[in-house]
Amino acid sequence: MEIRTKFSCSLLGTFLLLSSFLSVSLSYSYHDFSSQLISRRLLKQSSSGNLIQQFLKPHNVLRAQRGLPPLKWSKKLANYASWWANKRKGDCALIHSNSNYGENLFWGSGKDWKPEDAVAAWAAEKSNYNYKTNSCKQDKDCLHYTQIIWRKSSKVGCAKVVCRTGDTIIVCNYDPHGNVIGEKPF
Repeated sequence: MEIRTKFSCSLLGTFLLLSSFLSVSLSYSYHDFSSQLISRRLLKQSSSGNLIQQFLKPHNVLRAQRGLPPLKWSKKLANYASWWANKRKGDCALIHSNSNYGENLFWGSGKDWKPEDAVAAWAAEKSNYNYKTNSCKQDKDCLHYTQIIWRKSSKVGCAKVVCRTGDTIIVCNYDPHGNVIGEKPF
């Protein structure tokens, strides 16, 4: 019995010593892990904020050229754009969601497309728009551009998805929607 007690005490002492060491080691590891986790969250937030600006800035530069108020970012619209872009992830097809939002779609070969590339493609349609007749040149697109500069649109939300094909789809949704028949954008 005495040997057992000594052995138990010795075992208990070893256990306490090891658990103290482990506790210090774990608290250090937890602190490191916690710091890394916080750093990743901050990085993700700043990256997310940067991505938002990559969409907003070119939109608002175009609007400022026309003396229009800047668009504000909408998380609700961004979530909707993300939902729709992910629906198109399988085929990367430029099919509109048919919602009550305005919607611009962009497709690019490969994965390296940036938000400003999509906005630049839509903005390039400016030369196809005739304000006087409120129409596009024959057989030319201009409705992506007019959606961007639609005065009544005040919010935008966008998303970029790399499709299973390896190509990119970018979706931007606008509220209120533009391109109302019989109305001019500004």
